[in-house]
Amino acid sequence: MLNILSIMFTGLVVGVLARFFYPGAVEMGLIKTILLGVGGALVAGLFASWRSSSTFGEGVNRAGCLASVIGAMVLIFIGRSL
Repeated sequence: MLNILSIMFTGLVVGVLARFFYPGAVEMGLIKTILLGVGGALVAGLFASWRSSSTFGEGVNRAGCLASVIGAMVLIFIGRSL
C-alpha cells in the first residue's frame, strides 16, 4: 500500500513539474497529472534501460528525476499532436 502511495506522490510531483516547464497552458486534473508523471517516469526508465545495461529500481537520483520530467513533457507533446 505504501508503495502505491509513493508512486502516486512521485507521479504528482513529476507531472506538476512537467506541466510547469512545458510552454503554454496544460489543462488537466489531478488524476491526469499523476498519470502523466508516472508515464513520464516509465518513458524515461525504458529509454535509459534501452541505452545502457542498467536495470529498473536502482534508486532515486537527480538525473532520473530530470529524465522523468522530460519524459512527461514528451508525453504532453505527443498528446497535443494527436
